Amino acid sequence: MPVTTIDTTTALVLIDLQNLVVGLPTTPSTSSEVVARAVELADGFHHHDAPVVLVRLTANADGSDAAPGRTEIPRPPGPLPAGWNDIVDDLTGHAGDITVTKRTWSAFYGTDLDPQLRRRGVTQVVLAGIATSIGVESTARAAYEHGYNVALVTDAEGDPDGLARGWQGRHGHHL
Repeated sequence: MPVTTIDTTTALVLIDLQNLVVGLPTTPSTSSEVVARAVELADGFHHHDAPVVLVRLTANADGSDAAPGRTEIPRPPGPLPAGWNDIVDDLTGHAGDITVTKRTWSAFYGTDLDPQLRRRGVTQVVLAGIATSIGVESTARAAYEHGYNVALVTDAEGDPDGLARGWQGRHGHHL
């Protein structure tokens, strides 16, 4: 169902649009299409002085701070390349953007995202990013549980091909 109402205090939350993730083969939109649409969204939010949140995933190289649950997705084998968790250049350099660093799937769990939004009076979040079935979905569910109205920009999302069986990043690392 299309969104018919946007709250007056809405934030854009862009999930995991970072160096190692962008460039993975994704469907239904390619990661470059997701980034291009995310840039358009961010420009629109900036134009209206609405909050833009850039969420990035980080982890210790040995995985010691990763969520301990069992998963069929292999953990990264060894050190990741420098800058792997940096937000892509197309989305950086905007004063006032909020950066949230997470260590698990949801952008809410163990982060300051909720207080950052509440201090700005945000009542609705618009979500986009990679991966739809992990970071975006987990954040959407948590946002709803935190009392936010939630909108998903489906043409600014992508899921890595072969996610269920594990996949390799462009640097040869399994995520």
